[in-house]
Amino acid sequence: MYAGWGANPKSGSTTQNARMNFDIDPADNAFRLEVRGFIEANLPADIRRRAMRDYDSNEADVRRWMKILNAKGWATPNWPVEHGGVAWSPLRKFIFQQELRRARAPILDRIGTDLIGPVLCEFGSGQQKSRFLPRIQNGDDWWGQGFSESGSGSDLASLKTRAELIDGRFVVNGQKIWTTCVQYAEWMIALVRTDATVKPQRGISFLLIDTSSPGITRRPIESIDGGFTLNEVFFDNVEVPAENLVGEAGKGWDYAKFLLTHERTTSAEVPHTQRDLEQLKSLAASTRKNGRPLAEDPLFSSRIAALEIDTKALEWAVLRILHAEEGDPTLNSVASVVKLQGNLLRQRVAELCAEALGDYGIALFADPDDPNVRAEDRVCPPISGEAEGVTARAIFRRAASIYGGSNEIQRGIVAKSILGL
Repeated sequence: MYAGWGANPKSGSTTQNARMNFDIDPADNAFRLEVRGFIEANLPADIRRRAMRDYDSNEADVRRWMKILNAKGWATPNWPVEHGGVAWSPLRKFIFQQELRRARAPILDRIGTDLIGPVLCEFGSGQQKSRFLPRIQNGDDWWGQGFSESGSGSDLASLKTRAELIDGRFVVNGQKIWTTCVQYAEWMIALVRTDATVKPQRGISFLLIDTSSPGITRRPIESIDGGFTLNEVFFDNVEVPAENLVGEAGKGWDYAKFLLTHERTTSAEVPHTQRDLEQLKSLAASTRKNGRPLAEDPLFSSRIAALEIDTKALEWAVLRILHAEEGDPTLNSVASVVKLQGNLLRQRVAELCAEALGDYGIALFADPDDPNVRAEDRVCPPISGEAEGVTARAIFRRAASIYGGSNEIQRGIVAKSILGL
């Protein structure tokens, strides 16, 4: 299947008069069933039970699941084959993600598998590849992303964390914020300023930092949903070996753009939204309004239908990007389009799920498996199954407007790069 105009079978050229091909190759359908069967047979029951409640997967579950996938050779399908990737088509990689989300499998360490891994495959030294890539694939090392700072979020070029090369080691001082799950991380990537005399984008370098290094302080930040996925990280004369510099000094901005293109494409999060839509339908069928299932309410059902249409359109847009040629200079701006639309859809479906719970949608239910929750607080909503984490997710989805570059920044990229404004 290819999300684009049909090709002339004789000339190989494409025309806008040709029909788009929406047919699914039977081999791709067979692949989907293979993936589904593997997940059903190998996803541990206790992990599946926790994930069904829709809370963030805990660290132990993620590492355990990564080892299971790595043993199958499926931990990092988006990497080049020579570095442990899988020779799947873009469509099959997408199908794989859809099936993972459908089964509520734990979300892998995305910083390692989707962001730093591809950067190391493309720009890392041989020593860096052999040292880090196998451990990322097996869940042995968790990674944090040290980009944003208190005064440098979407305007990343203004970052102030500095690194000075002294006697073969970088000495890092400064602060990062909003570093996801870095409290678990053995390593983190960090953009640091190594030259303050040149254009801001030219003075940034890309470092790999051992989080156990002396001088590093990690401070968790509780988010509005009651979770602890975000952190501040402080660097006080932290020493980093020179061999932990990725690529060339001063090229960190280029590597970050490469990474963010990957992040913004995956931040469209279509498989997640599709999974959430199925949950929405289940909630609407289980709750009642005026004595009838909410799913039969014409207004509510029309809102679900609108979400399905928009999600299907976004799915095809992402597939077109995945089929685009590597190195296409328009990919970064197009990725901003799908990232922006994907964020809005995830927020809409999460809010509608909470609305489907009615009065119970305003409650934040504690995770019954959380050992820190008191027995008297282990209360579940009246709708059994998948309702516990709905409100927490709806609250956390507000962050989608910011992570990976705020919506306002994405609109600016689209206006300048695509519309020429």
